[in-house]
Amino acid sequence: MQQLNFPTYSFRLKNSENKVAIFDEIRKKFILLTPEEWVRQHVVYFLIKEKNYPKSYINVEKLIKINDVNKRYDIVVYQPNGAIFLLIECKAPEVAISQNTFDQIARYNLTLKAKYLMVTNGLNHYFCEMDFEKEQYVFLKDVPEFGK
Repeated sequence: MQQLNFPTYSFRLKNSENKVAIFDEIRKKFILLTPEEWVRQHVVYFLIKEKNYPKSYINVEKLIKINDVNKRYDIVVYQPNGAIFLLIECKAPEVAISQNTFDQIARYNLTLKAKYLMVTNGLNHYFCEMDFEKEQYVFLKDVPEFGK
């Protein structure tokens, strides 16, 4: 898999029927290793190892309803009170981050109401803080550490 713009992590990989799978620490199972999953797993490790987010507050690939349409978010981090702190959209490295990507995460966030957003393709990362009063996001240099 392609080198990403994250620290180097050791992942559990296995081959099964000529396909490679990666162990997801959050879902507690092996997942088919696609380019997008490679990015998603790097983000999970980044949150746990670099930003001190507890695994128990992280949720991966869950179904949500947006305007009566089933969608699936990539990663959500909850606050201790159950509110959503951080919503993350992951794309494969070959997918450029575009306005459409930000529109997608903004649509999800109309329902989820996360305080922070992250968009990444593993090479380029964008971090935003929501300003719900002005209905806009403010770009940040990094995602906050847990508890900050």
